[in-house]
Amino acid sequence: MEEKNKSDELLAKAQRICSEREYCESDIRNKLESWGETDEKRVSIIIASLKKEKFIDEERYAGAFARDRFKYQQWGKVKIAAQMKLKHIPSAVIASGLSTIDEKEYLEMLKETLLKHRKNIKAKNRYDLKGKLLRHALAKGFESHLVYELVNQIAGEDLSE
Repeated sequence: MEEKNKSDELLAKAQRICSEREYCESDIRNKLESWGETDEKRVSIIIASLKKEKFIDEERYAGAFARDRFKYQQWGKVKIAAQMKLKHIPSAVIASGLSTIDEKEYLEMLKETLLKHRKNIKAKNRYDLKGKLLRHALAKGFESHLVYELVNQIAGEDLSE
């Protein structure tokens, strides 16, 4: 009977945190483990209950994660997808979450990021400037083909030169 109370208590605690913000299944697994629940069967039951009652919804989580990381951390889609993969989110769900990011806003954010970074760069020549801009944008997780195109526009010449 004590085990049943512990499971109910953990379920209630998980429901409470899930009602405050979005969590994915792996986040809740980690939380349950940190709360001392080591029995995989009970963890699975709690997670199944949370999913059934829509406290956990991977699609909803992926959309919220993608929008938040894009808007607040100014990450690109590559970095967002990589972070979701680390959380064991299925590829189809990741793609669905990334599709919630508006393409126009995405390109504008990339351009703003590059222009803002350009102001702080001390480059010896255009080639050096382009390299620094490219590395910065790629590190933020933006797609290379978009970055190359915008860096060429910003630096004012083709990379092959």
